[in-house]
Amino acid sequence: QVQVVESGGGLVQTGGSLRLSCAASGSIFSMNTMSWSRQAPGKEREFVAILTRDGSTYYLGSVQGRFTISRDSARNTGHLQMNNVKPEDAAVYYCNVELNNRQYWGQGTQVTVSS
Repeated sequence: QVQVVESGGGLVQTGGSLRLSCAASGSIFSMNTMSWSRQAPGKEREFVAILTRDGSTYYLGSVQGRFTISRDSARNTGHLQMNNVKPEDAAVYYCNVELNNRQYWGQGTQVTVSS
C-alpha cells in the first residue's frame, strides 16, 4: 500500500526558515508531479507550489522567491524549503504526489509562525 507522509512542520519565527518533507513509501514504480498546498483556519485550501514531471516549477505569487520545491525521485521524497517565513504562511501544509499514475495526499503538517 502506498503512503505519503509529511514532516518538518513546527514553530518558526517570522523571517525564519523551515524545511518540509514529503516521503512516499510502498510499491512505487514511478514518482512524477509533486505539489504542496496549505490550509489556514477558516480558509480554503490553496495551492502553494508544484514541480511537474519535466522539472518545471510554479509557485503561489506570495511565496515566489521565498519557497523552493524539490524532489528526489530516487528516494521517493520531496521537500518544500520555506525561507523568510511570514505570519500569513501559518497553515497545515499538504503534499500531493503522483505515484504509479495515481494521486496521493499526505495527512498534513502544521506550520506555526510567531511574530
